[in-house]
Amino acid sequence: MSTITLAPGKRDPEGRRRAILRAATEIIVTRGPAALTHRAVAALASVSLGSTTQYFSSIDDLRETALHALAQEIDESLESIAPHLEHIATDPAPAVTEFLKYIEDTRTVHADIALMWSATTDPHLRELAPRWNDKLADLLAEHIGRARAEAIVVYLDGATIHAGLHERPLNREELTDALLALAGQPATHATTPPQQPTADTAGTHSE
Repeated sequence: MSTITLAPGKRDPEGRRRAILRAATEIIVTRGPAALTHRAVAALASVSLGSTTQYFSSIDDLRETALHALAQEIDESLESIAPHLEHIATDPAPAVTEFLKYIEDTRTVHADIALMWSATTDPHLRELAPRWNDKLADLLAEHIGRARAEAIVVYLDGATIHAGLHERPLNREELTDALLALAGQPATHATTPPQQPTADTAGTHSE
């Protein structure tokens, strides 16, 4: 594994902190959260072992800060997807293009999976993993309703894991077919407005 750009000297403490944090996120993405240690971070960031504890009080503190940084990266990717959701039920092509960029980016996929794994094992971090999903569901719900939005978000979670486990992620045609099907599914839990009584029924009840 190549090292991160050499950390600045002692006169640039913020630069050293950034280098340590970059190294931590890189380890999480490439090797998983469990591989994060002070020694591994110090080696990758080219800083002394003592520097890692100087800027982060514990390995848990460093891991949580790194995971928050990765969650921020994922949040930013939502900004490029949001403008393409309005017509997802009739013309999903623009949204599919953005989703493809997401699942074809190995770093993003691994970061997302790392967040999922951390959230299932550490309740303290549980709000991090679904943050992107919740925002995406809210945006989609404005156009296709909550049930369809949630179905698409769950599917995209699966597509992300699929991309992490397979050499080839889902392709454009597969994503397009799935999104069209999910966006157009019947709203089985939709409530129907109560029927107003007609003259005949009103007369029947009054008898």
